[in-house]
Amino acid sequence: MRTLQIHLPDNIDLSEQEASTALAAQLYEMGKLSLGQAAELAGYTKATFMELLSKYGVSVFNYPADDLDDDIANTKNYHS
Repeated sequence: MRTLQIHLPDNIDLSEQEASTALAAQLYEMGKLSLGQAAELAGYTKATFMELLSKYGVSVFNYPADDLDDDIANTKNYHS
């Protein structure tokens, strides 16, 4: 695993845990990390990380809209 060092202004009140969790949530939302990888990066279990995602405005259901549209279309064709 790589190490990343970030320099923040002194006036930002952010713990290492909060920074790790925010980064993990963003990378999960971008599709760069799986849920398990993001939880590990943040230092939480999957279940706890899933609960925390809403705090960062990230949905647990990281499912691309195009895939959902395709699934809906396939379902309609299947039932026709």
